[in-house]
Amino acid sequence: MRWHYRTTVLALCLLAFFVTYFARMAISPVIPFIADDFDVSNTQIGFALSGMWLAYGLSQFPSGVLGDRFGEKRVILVAVGGTAVASLLLAFAPVFAAFVLFAVLLGLVAGLHYTVAVTLLSRTYDELGRAVGIHSMGGPFAGLVAPVVAAWVGVRFGWRPAVALALVVGLPVFALFAWRIRPTEPRRPAQPMRERFELDAVVELVSRPSIAFTLVIAMLGTFVVQGLLTFLPTFFIEHHRYSATHAGVAFSVFFVVRTVGQFVLGELSDRYGRDLAIGASMLGGAVGLLGLVAGASSVVLGASVILAGFGSSFFAALDPRFLDKLGHAERGSGFGLVRTVYTVVGSAGSVGAGLFADLFGWGTSFLILAVLFAITFAALAGNRLLELGY
Repeated sequence: MRWHYRTTVLALCLLAFFVTYFARMAISPVIPFIADDFDVSNTQIGFALSGMWLAYGLSQFPSGVLGDRFGEKRVILVAVGGTAVASLLLAFAPVFAAFVLFAVLLGLVAGLHYTVAVTLLSRTYDELGRAVGIHSMGGPFAGLVAPVVAAWVGVRFGWRPAVALALVVGLPVFALFAWRIRPTEPRRPAQPMRERFELDAVVELVSRPSIAFTLVIAMLGTFVVQGLLTFLPTFFIEHHRYSATHAGVAFSVFFVVRTVGQFVLGELSDRYGRDLAIGASMLGGAVGLLGLVAGASSVVLGASVILAGFGSSFFAALDPRFLDKLGHAERGSGFGLVRTVYTVVGSAGSVGAGLFADLFGWGTSFLILAVLFAITFAALAGNRLLELGY
């Protein structure tokens, strides 16, 4: 088999996504060391990380605009290089206020990658679902590797070297991307950037029925996934009385399934349609969450973790659905806009799942997440059966 240039693009986009995800995932395992070093509470650490994830979501739209103006390659290089530098700054933060500032900076630069990488792949691949699915595997793979490596380094050498690991991972990928990826022509090099941020244009795009419908699906699904990413280990510890080690194993299985699920769902969406793939994912996720709440045996809980991981992999089919609804000239900024909307709104899943647990208990909290997955499945099924055309 010959190695094609488009395979190089896909492989390096995957590695770039791995870097931007690795940098964010490397922080969580060393939070206790950070809190001790700065003498701050977990709430204050949570504030810093919430700022990082919010910044990540907000930078999606500007990323698309910048890609349209300067070309995708330049923006991805800024994302990878900026992630490496921001991680280094974070590691050398002298006071907690600087740590918060650098965490937000890390979110901003890391968030520049995904939108332009997907639009670059849309230029390179006709089988967009498969390409996005493979590219998206970089995130959960980093989520599987980074906590283990960062925890090992943090215990032995402290939290600062652990956080700075993103520099070691990022520099080789930056060099490879700069060397092997050809310059990309901007889609709208002459259009003033301020025109892309005008409120009328933004409202017009997100109010299109097909875009608005997909946005609702995306926001509800992201809300559920964010809640799972934040609290799945805690759920096992509190609801099923698992040890921290066993809960960590379950969380690792969840990430492994997400890694594989991205590819499988991307492939399914190309072959059988976006909605069928997204719907199957959401239905599987709903059943998995019900099993997590009601299950008692290790077999049932293991199968439920697999289904929940599969349900959380819907992005590989969802993002191509957005691109299918956008014209070629508006894919950069348009996709960036919808990514910002559903990422920012969906990020409330961490707060929502925690609040539901505080008010009603962990079982009810996860049942609510299951209902949200079921609602998205019902909406997709209704759209298909009634031929609504959304």
